[in-house]
Amino acid sequence: MSNLSEKEAAAIMSPSMEQAQSLPLPQIPVTTSVSCCFVLAVLYVGSLYIWSTKHNRDHPSTIKRRFASVSVVMLIAPIFVYFFSSPELLNREPFFKLLGFRIEGLWQAVLIPYALTVLLFLGPIFVNMQNESVRSYFDVDYWRGSFSSIIWVRNHIMAPLTEEFVFRACMMPLILQSFPPVAAVFITPLFFGVAHLHHIAERLSLGVELSTALLIGLFQFIYTTLFGFYSAFLFARTGHVVAPFLVHAFCNHMGLPDLQDLWQQDLWRRVIAIVLYIVGFVGWILVLPLATDPAIYRNTLYWNV
Repeated sequence: MSNLSEKEAAAIMSPSMEQAQSLPLPQIPVTTSVSCCFVLAVLYVGSLYIWSTKHNRDHPSTIKRRFASVSVVMLIAPIFVYFFSSPELLNREPFFKLLGFRIEGLWQAVLIPYALTVLLFLGPIFVNMQNESVRSYFDVDYWRGSFSSIIWVRNHIMAPLTEEFVFRACMMPLILQSFPPVAAVFITPLFFGVAHLHHIAERLSLGVELSTALLIGLFQFIYTTLFGFYSAFLFARTGHVVAPFLVHAFCNHMGLPDLQDLWQQDLWRRVIAIVLYIVGFVGWILVLPLATDPAIYRNTLYWNV
């Protein structure tokens, strides 16, 4: 029997690229991943308050300074992923792929999760249509005014971009090296929710009573954490950071459902809106596992369960 060539032997000994990509993630200590995420959360929130200012959060000078400081945190955050990830993982996968930046499945990640979230908001979208607010989206002046408003840019671009990059693209790769994907989806949003408690201090500085500020802060913690679950789930399932970013921007635009606006509709429109609320929510739950199937996005890195 003739000896195998070196190329044939290497092919037998080394797994194919597809097999390598489906391997489970190398593990790092829980204390390492959790500590890194805690530090990143502190850095992100701390960067908002390093500036001495007498203005509130919506003043242009405050917003511009915070843009600058959170941008610095965005530059620092990937360093944690690089230095504290498993060397085996860094040798096996491109670094930007760990952060959710890749070409495979990109268009699916742009369109499908966004459409899925629109389904969830069917009721509020219908109510907005009755108020004719949807027509403004086809008005060039609306978009010109939006992009010239620094508050709009903060809410729709900078906040979703910086938060998803730090709390998803940089935290999830670390947590996923210590926990199974399902557990990671429920862990990282806690950092995201707690990070929003800093608004309590802002309300107190504006003269809001402590009990009221705490109640609002608790409510904000709950809904930001719930959104964090969804966002982390999208990142882990799609392997793309663009998916949670676009969904985050859309949710910021829609805001929480305005029930008062709902009840101000006439009877039949109110009934239709309520039906769409229910259909949208139930449909979202049913379609969620199908629309986020990792195979659609060619994602075998983060969801090997």
